[in-house]
Amino acid sequence: MGAARPHLAARVSDGLNRLTGAVLRRLQWHPTVLAYPGYGQSDPQGWARVLGRVLWAPPSRRADDDTDLRGWRRFLTCPVPDVPVQVWWPGAESALTVRSGRGGYVDAVLPATLPAGRHPITLTVPRSPRPATHPDAPTPPDGGRATTEVTIADRRPQIGLLSDIDDTVLITHLPRPLLALWNTFVLRESARVAVPGMDRLQAAVAAAGGEPALVVYLSTGPWNVVPALSSFLRRHRLRPGPMLMTDWGPTNTGWFRSGREHKATALRRLARELPQVRWLLVGDDGQHDPALYADFADEHPDHVAAVAVRRLSKVEQVLAGHPERAGSRRGTAPPAGSTVAPAAVPWVTAADGNGLLDSLRRGGILPAAPAAALPRQPARENRHFE
Repeated sequence: MGAARPHLAARVSDGLNRLTGAVLRRLQWHPTVLAYPGYGQSDPQGWARVLGRVLWAPPSRRADDDTDLRGWRRFLTCPVPDVPVQVWWPGAESALTVRSGRGGYVDAVLPATLPAGRHPITLTVPRSPRPATHPDAPTPPDGGRATTEVTIADRRPQIGLLSDIDDTVLITHLPRPLLALWNTFVLRESARVAVPGMDRLQAAVAAAGGEPALVVYLSTGPWNVVPALSSFLRRHRLRPGPMLMTDWGPTNTGWFRSGREHKATALRRLARELPQVRWLLVGDDGQHDPALYADFADEHPDHVAAVAVRRLSKVEQVLAGHPERAGSRRGTAPPAGSTVAPAAVPWVTAADGNGLLDSLRRGGILPAAPAAALPRQPARENRHFE
């Protein structure tokens, strides 16, 4: 039997992208590539998951020149599907070639003989040729090349950190629809606020697990914001790492995709691909993180070191559209119906990263603070973005 026909939503979206791409090509736009951080495993039989996206870009700008654009500008993109993308490893004499898929995305697991650590990789796409009608047109800029890092884990047992992003490492009050639209489409990334203490928590996990620290960010946010989020992480001393995001556009099965299913699928994949890693799962109680993490711990208790839930303040719960939760103890234990045993999977909660780190240390999950630990950040008053 042949492959199932894509949903009407996907066919409409793909048709519009083809028409837009034809117009942009005539306007001398060129394919350019964005490279997203990836992860992998060391030899023997090493591999790396390579992530990226191919987009149309105007002659005067590269697609990755958007780390601090206002939010809405990052969503004015047109993907370039089915083009060859070359992947270059450090010291490689030749490249491996994959093709961009629907939406211009690159998501490929490739053989890689890389030792444990962080390694730069480069993605390239062919430049658009000069149009025959304009032989003197300027050559497009070198937007067909982008570099990122892959974090290669070794095969020893280790602890890794998997973290939500919104309201966990940065404050956006994302569940509130109007404020979510403002923060996502209007606000500059440099105006967002970091959750106090999350840099200390991440540093402690890295010290406990050893380098290279395996930190993975899992979010229902769109891929469009990855460059800006990477800039945010650097600015606030948060660990770099792969970001497993989603596409807000139509899918092959419907008009909208399930954010919770995206996260559940990513968690199961990490457990399958990196069986030696026990994860510290970090999230918040404003959306579905406690139930999602409890379900994963039920299915894979050997892959969970602990669950750490940031407890939103009363104001944040109200702004998030959950006034009934204000002042509650939601998130302090596995949700009702979960079979996860607290003795097997410790569960801690606090208002910020400082409190979570203290609780994890008191419970013996993370070692005591070294003498040169990062200083504690003062708690910052949460506020609306103006």
